[in-house]
Amino acid sequence: MTEILYKVLSYRIVGCVYEMYNKVGFGYREKHYQNILAEIFKVEKIKFDKELFGRIIFNNKIIARYYLDFLIEDSIAVELKVAEDFYTQHKSQVLAYLKAHNLKLGIIFLITKNGIRYKRLANSRNSR
Repeated sequence: MTEILYKVLSYRIVGCVYEMYNKVGFGYREKHYQNILAEIFKVEKIKFDKELFGRIIFNNKIIARYYLDFLIEDSIAVELKVAEDFYTQHKSQVLAYLKAHNLKLGIIFLITKNGIRYKRLANSRNSR
């Protein structure tokens, strides 16, 4: 049986995202959802860092730059997307962040006109 990483914290995060959607619905930009979710995290006393800069370095050169929406409790990377499907670039962005910062788990949330969908991504190279 596979261990569920950060089961309780993941459940709390998912609950916060559903609360956000239930209160404001669909139709906003990712940045607006990010700000709303940050307010919910504060109320729920979930420690987070917002808009974290990341980069991929190869041969001492920066080959990619990106920003992650949230790092929760120094453990879980969270990315919000207003989209109808999980796209390769979304998964790649979160996996790159997990690898670069030696984290075990990332969660991508899709905010769609039909509700919230989410996908958990595990870092198979993690040694933390």
